[in-house]
Amino acid sequence: MSKFTSLGVVDWLVRQLEGLGVTNPTPVQTNCISPVLEGRDCVGVAKTGQGKTFAFAIPILQALSENPYGIFCIILTPTRELAGQIGDSFRALGRPMGVRVEVVTGGRDMIRQSQDLERRPHIVVATPGRLADHIENNPTFELGKVRFLVMDEADRLLEGSFDEQFSTIIPSLPSKRQTLLFTATPSSAIHTTITACNNNPFTWQSPDIDQDEKTVASLDQRYLLTPREAVDSYLVQLLLEMKGNNPRHSAIVFCKTCRTTELIGLLLGKVGLSVSVLHSMKPQKERISSLAAFKSNQKKILVATDVASRGLDIPEVNLVVNHNIPADPVDYVHRVGRTARAGRGGQAVSLITPHDVNRLKAVEEHTSSSMTELELDDKRVAEILVQVNTVRREADIQLGEQDWGAARETNKRKKVLLEGKDPEEVKKMKKRKKKNKISV
Repeated sequence: MSKFTSLGVVDWLVRQLEGLGVTNPTPVQTNCISPVLEGRDCVGVAKTGQGKTFAFAIPILQALSENPYGIFCIILTPTRELAGQIGDSFRALGRPMGVRVEVVTGGRDMIRQSQDLERRPHIVVATPGRLADHIENNPTFELGKVRFLVMDEADRLLEGSFDEQFSTIIPSLPSKRQTLLFTATPSSAIHTTITACNNNPFTWQSPDIDQDEKTVASLDQRYLLTPREAVDSYLVQLLLEMKGNNPRHSAIVFCKTCRTTELIGLLLGKVGLSVSVLHSMKPQKERISSLAAFKSNQKKILVATDVASRGLDIPEVNLVVNHNIPADPVDYVHRVGRTARAGRGGQAVSLITPHDVNRLKAVEEHTSSSMTELELDDKRVAEILVQVNTVRREADIQLGEQDWGAARETNKRKKVLLEGKDPEEVKKMKKRKKKNKISV
């Protein structure tokens, strides 16, 4: 008898799981599937890669097969990429029952999405902003019969950034529903949310999520101290050395902003490295193709913002580079969690200037681990310094000529106008707030 059967999973789902190569449930699946099937609200906390998506997809699809209608389930995620990945998982697992899945994120035409939603898909996977837009602007979009609300990467969703969207989404859902929260990072907001749920909430946390140890023992954590004007030269030399030592190795370079990400991607491409670029300002088709090229090993380096730091099913990554060390140590943990997975080794290197020492200490305190300094060939870095800085200036000029970022500013202005506000007054108010914050 299948171990999934002992959890209460029906035969057709067991056969589909076996067809997908899944024969034994992971701990998060073993502990969470049965309570969800029993109708309980649930919190599941487990590290990325431990099967959280199937932990909620299996019981949801089983309940749907017993009483199929649309829209049966709403799944919220913080990023478009994660939404697409969850949608693919539901389609693969629910293929025998003909499950209809709609992924609702920015980057697609609103009217076409509205038409797709009119066809009443069973499962809607969405980012909060775009779902709230449909609720506010589509009077025929009805969520009153939703049976399940799932929040994946729940800590990120509940940290406050999406409060405005949730004030639109939650009132449109029925009070009698199951709420499922899954995350790799426990937080007080998750505890508060699940405590307010009515269906005998069940909480399970993986034993390997230790509050005192935020990174795995197999991760080699280093810092690379560099002058501010030489950061990019050290980055180039580090990646060239990786390529020279093992051309099959892959790396993710995390950057702070979309513009820096685009700039570093252009720079690395110009010096002959195989690069994909991923950030929220790229058109959706380009985001999908960039991630696919990296996943399929067509490109060996992914330069990305934090949209790539959580939840994504990315194959083995040998090196993670922090072009900037994050202000929040939790973001550091999620970034470096892209490597040294499933017991394998990996290396994380943070490029720091003398101004970043306090951030480095904060990360070490948070992770209860000490980083060692990484040494590169300073002579070689000095040799390429002028060339790298020249190429960076060329890339910067190229972005300026493209009016890079203009589309986002136009969309921001349009949103302010739709809210009945004066864009210039809003801009002045933001400047005043920033000035007051600095003076304090």
